[in-house]
Amino acid sequence: MRNEVDHWDSAAERYEKTAHPYTARYVEAALAHVPLTHASRVLDIAAGTGALALAAARTGARVLATDFSPGMVARIAAKAVPNVEARVMDGQALGLPDAGFDAVFSIFGVFMFPDWRKGRAEMARVTRPNGYGVVAVWQDRGAGAFMLLGKLIQKLFPERDLSAMPDAMAILSTAEGLSGELLEAGYRHPQTELVTRDFDLDMAALNDLDALFGPSPDWKSLNATQKGMIVAELRQMAGDRPQLPIPSTALIGVARRK
Repeated sequence: MRNEVDHWDSAAERYEKTAHPYTARYVEAALAHVPLTHASRVLDIAAGTGALALAAARTGARVLATDFSPGMVARIAAKAVPNVEARVMDGQALGLPDAGFDAVFSIFGVFMFPDWRKGRAEMARVTRPNGYGVVAVWQDRGAGAFMLLGKLIQKLFPERDLSAMPDAMAILSTAEGLSGELLEAGYRHPQTELVTRDFDLDMAALNDLDALFGPSPDWKSLNATQKGMIVAELRQMAGDRPQLPIPSTALIGVARRK
């Protein structure tokens, strides 16, 4: 756990510059299903640097943004938005009372938890009766560069097997799986929506491949020649463009608390 916290703390600056603007492209679709007002109390679990929290705050709602990474939380707090409070908190064990929020969001967060079903249950516990629970997950093998990496490996090296997806991703990345888990948690009437946005891969990022692909076990399994083939394919796809758009699809689930 300590190593995970340290990893996200050290990644907070880069995350805010790259991942935050990208995940923000899905936030509007998530918020569209939830009628927030100045009287609404909103919780953002695994908030990162606050893409959802800050957007929800613009409706006038009072927002609590939580993340287990102090580095992430500090970047939300530094924005000093009056109706946003940021706290360090583990989404698997929220230090919050039952039924305290009108809407609880986890945007690309809960499926990454070691005990993701505990995280799912905690979401439901702190949602008031008839309140909203909203979960966004990736439909495919992640998004952006990681998702494209998998497709390129399958294209260039069809004899290779990709690494197995974590259980949470395998289950939650389908409408049936996500709806079933929301029902199991204590929500009702789940609805799901597919939302596709472009991830703009800065081609300058290919100068630091380990920073771009390093966490991927599929990348680590390639030899130098194979990695070179991947990079050559990416450059061919981009052509003269400084950025390569990578369409990436999220599955957004919305349900009401029983």
